[in-house]
Amino acid sequence: MDERTVGFIGLGRMGSGMARNLLNAGVPLVVWDVLPEAGRSLSEGGASVAADPAALAERAELIFLCLPTDKEAGGVLFGGRGVVRSGNTPAVVDTTTMNHQAARRLAQRAAREAGVAYADCPVSGMPLRAEQGTLTMMFGGGTELFALSKPYLDVMGEFVVHCGDVGMGQLMKAVNNIVYDVNIAAFCEVLPFAVKAGLQPAQLAEVLTTGNARSFASEHFVPRIMERRFEGDFSLRSAYKDIVNIQEAAAQLDASLPLVEAMVTTYRAAIEMGFGDEPKSAMVKVYEERLGREVGTDRRSA
Repeated sequence: MDERTVGFIGLGRMGSGMARNLLNAGVPLVVWDVLPEAGRSLSEGGASVAADPAALAERAELIFLCLPTDKEAGGVLFGGRGVVRSGNTPAVVDTTTMNHQAARRLAQRAAREAGVAYADCPVSGMPLRAEQGTLTMMFGGGTELFALSKPYLDVMGEFVVHCGDVGMGQLMKAVNNIVYDVNIAAFCEVLPFAVKAGLQPAQLAEVLTTGNARSFASEHFVPRIMERRFEGDFSLRSAYKDIVNIQEAAAQLDASLPLVEAMVTTYRAAIEMGFGDEPKSAMVKVYEERLGREVGTDRRSA
């Protein structure tokens, strides 16, 4: 690890853990967030806090972004005191999840307006994995920028994959998440049926988290469904961009994805029923309502 100064913009649930790992690894770090208090704990640990993105870019040779959507990423890059207004040309690695075409547009604009190299590198994992430095990170961009950023990515993630050119990181994440979503939709559909057919919820949960159907999705969400815990994870509405990403790519290739489309039908139904601010496990409520049977380990659902 060299001694270059690294910038980090976006200190939310994911970004704060990622930035903390860089700081703990001894990386000279300068940070910024739209909420000034977000950088306080990092500042106490030795990071510098910049006044705005342009001020951060004046000091950093490499900048990581971790923001809600491409809209915020565009504002940080091209706003009045954005990164490209600094007069410096730091490389940017954007871990924000967005449409793969949006990533390409940001890269083209950054190069055109300021000669800034941009790569997308969305991440997979919960905030806990961000804190632990065990994220899966999917890089889309040039080989030189990948080589420059790889030592820092290895600090933040356990699995770092170079997926191709700009936008391919976003597409890779969308593919990963769509398979994950299909898995969640499958047990959300089957659980209410299985309970209404007479199977015991506690036994169902045990089998689905230990048997052949076991997966990260079932291990994470089935116990939460049984305990009626529908909070604390990314919401259906916030995660919908993965669906848009895959649908656009499928349309371009004239590809048929019937299982994906079946999942999307359930996903949309859950949002339309008012569960858009709840996690993906809320898809179970679509089938609970249809069957008139709530899944849960207490006997109210039996």
